[in-house]
Amino acid sequence: MKTASLPSLRVNPELRSAAESVLQEGETLSGFIEDSIRSNIERRQNQKVFIARGLLSREKAKETGEYISEEKVLTGLEAMLAKAKQQAKR
Repeated sequence: MKTASLPSLRVNPELRSAAESVLQEGETLSGFIEDSIRSNIERRQNQKVFIARGLLSREKAKETGEYISEEKVLTGLEAMLAKAKQQAKR
C-alpha cells in the first residue's frame, strides 16, 4: 500500500518546543505527531459510538418507559471504578 502525506503544519515555536520536550528516547517528532493523530482518531471514533449507544438507549427507554435510577447507575459506576483500581494495582 502506498503511503500518503498529511498537510504540513505551521505552529508557533513554543508549541514545537513543548512537543520536542516530551519526546521519548528514540522517538521522532514525526512519529509523535502520527501517534497523536492516531490517538485522536480513536478517541473520536469511540466518542461517536458512545453517543450513538446513549441515544439508542434513550429512545429505548422512551419507548418502553423503563428507566434506570440514578442510584443504580452510580453504584454500578463505583463498582467498575473499584474493579479497575484493583486491577491497576496488580
